[in-house]
Amino acid sequence: MSVGTVIVGAGQAGFQAAASLREFGYQDPITLVGDEGLLPYQRPPLSKAYLLGELSDERLLLRPPAFYESRHINLILDDPVVAIDRAAARVRLASGAALPFDHLVLALGARHRRLAIEGATLDGVLYLRTRNDCDAIRARLEAAQQVIVVGAGFIGLEIAAVAGKLGKRIHILEALPRVMSRAVTAPLSEFYARVHREWGAELLLGARLQRIDGVDGRVVGARLADGRRLAADLVLVGVGITPDVGLAADAGLAVADGILVDRQLRTSDPRISAIGDCAAFPDPATGKIVRLESVQNATDQGRSVARRIAGHPEDYAAVPWFWSDQRDLKLQMVGLTANSERTVLRGDPATRSFSVFCFRNNKLVGIESVNRAADHMFGRRLLAAGETISPQEAADGDFDFKARLARLPPPRRE
Repeated sequence: MSVGTVIVGAGQAGFQAAASLREFGYQDPITLVGDEGLLPYQRPPLSKAYLLGELSDERLLLRPPAFYESRHINLILDDPVVAIDRAAARVRLASGAALPFDHLVLALGARHRRLAIEGATLDGVLYLRTRNDCDAIRARLEAAQQVIVVGAGFIGLEIAAVAGKLGKRIHILEALPRVMSRAVTAPLSEFYARVHREWGAELLLGARLQRIDGVDGRVVGARLADGRRLAADLVLVGVGITPDVGLAADAGLAVADGILVDRQLRTSDPRISAIGDCAAFPDPATGKIVRLESVQNATDQGRSVARRIAGHPEDYAAVPWFWSDQRDLKLQMVGLTANSERTVLRGDPATRSFSVFCFRNNKLVGIESVNRAADHMFGRRLLAAGETISPQEAADGDFDFKARLARLPPPRRE
């Protein structure tokens, strides 16, 4: 008799794997194990609408309780998995209980990179990853006047945009020479740096945080490596995340910058899969091992692993895409653009509506779009079909995207 599938991690990837298993006709037991004591919820709004107080707890949920009941998905949300026994094909929970599995899916996500400087543990130094983190930040923002945001990646800039909109004085510290530099091209970095300064933030690039100062255990400011002091009553840290590989490593699975999986998202133990932020997989476009931190990747990998477990195996080949909402700016990205060799601009950044088409070896590898959804959708269709356009076509304002798409095969329907 089958004991079914156990999914460890109740974030976007774990939720999607469970939901898709039932969608694809899987009849055996499904158990979804989390560690926050909360129903699966959306994470992107935590740095945007939910942090602003514009999204309720109920609307943050991915699905209401009745969804899991009707699909016979067993939820264990406050008794986390602490060990994997591969020989016995079971996991052990913190309570001591054991869950046997035919298939085990690791959707473990990632953890904060923490500051390792003097003052990093003061009251008022906060990180954003979970709903509880967000609730704590939202409560502290109400009383805060001056906020230091450490890190100018997506999360840092999204938090800064919210805090600035709430009327706080913002200092953004970034150790690298440009914002979002690991993910976007230089033209995008330059645009977002200018916009955040226009919104009133003090953006310091190449800034090294030396220590955080406190009085009576509470944050009062920070000192930079160049000796400059900044006053603040709240320090919000977004300096990246590290994949949560502890369970996998302890079980003897292959790990590097993530849990290593093959093209069908299987780990070095074929009974065990890994998906989402914790999984390092072969990029279908280049064959290089990559690890992506995005809702799209988590969702698509959840669906892909569910197809295989349900008896419909496929290689994971989704085109990656991302987005970031910062005030009135919607950044949409398709493909991996940071290491492109050539960029072509369409539109005018001064109008806050433009796209950067990114090429490597004269082949389109991605598009970065600000308030230009049609360009983004064009890129998703084109790259999913394995097609390209030339830099000259991208630069031609009269080039007909619709006509180019009309020649493509229809997109796959799930």
